[in-house]
Parts: sequence; structure tokens; C-alpha cells
Amino acid sequence: MNNNTLTWDEFMHVEMRVGTVVSAEIFAEVRNPAYKITIDFGEFGLRKTSAQVTALYTPEELIGKQVVAVINFPPKQIANMMSECLVLGGIGENKEVTLLQPERPVKNGTRIG
Repeated sequence: MNNNTLTWDEFMHVEMRVGTVVSAEIFAEVRNPAYKITIDFGEFGLRKTSAQVTALYTPEELIGKQVVAVINFPPKQIANMMSECLVLGGIGENKEVTLLQPERPVKNGTRIG
């Protein structure tokens, strides 16, 4: 086993859940272009985050979109906001982020496994 290998128990500790973006706006207070996003995770509540997804998405395009995020990191201060989850995406050659999404609509809060 090398240092990059996870055990099944370690993987199961990562809470990846599906949520629906309910609001998105330009995050003017940060150094790198980003949006302030609020995501509805159903029984896990509304969570705020900052996401550097400005290269491929407008705030209007994000609203109503289902995304995958890790919801069990400790809150992190980003400029003047506490980030409460980490939205997941594929990072391209030019650092553009393509959001991970379920291929069909699912209930908010659905666990990824």
C-alpha cells in the first residue's frame, strides 16, 4: 500500500452529497475570480461556499443546477464569508473547473458513494 491509498473506512468518512444551487453571485472580495454560492442539501440544510467556476459558468446558469460537494470539512474563512462545503469539479488545463453533477435529478442530500 502506498501513501496515496485510502482504506474503505477512510473513504466512507468523506461526506459527498448532491445539492441544488439556490443562489450565486460574484464574490468581489476575493483575489481570484469566484462566486458566492448557496446550495440546498435537503435534510443537511443550506450551505454557503466560494467556487472558482467563473470561466465556464455565469451566476444565472448555476441557479437550479445540481452539484456534488463535500459537506463535512470544518468551516473555512474565505475573505468575509465562512465556506461550509467544497464543490467538486474537474480542473482543466487552464484551471477552468467543470462541475461534477448527477446525470439525472436526485433528491438533495443524496450521498455519493
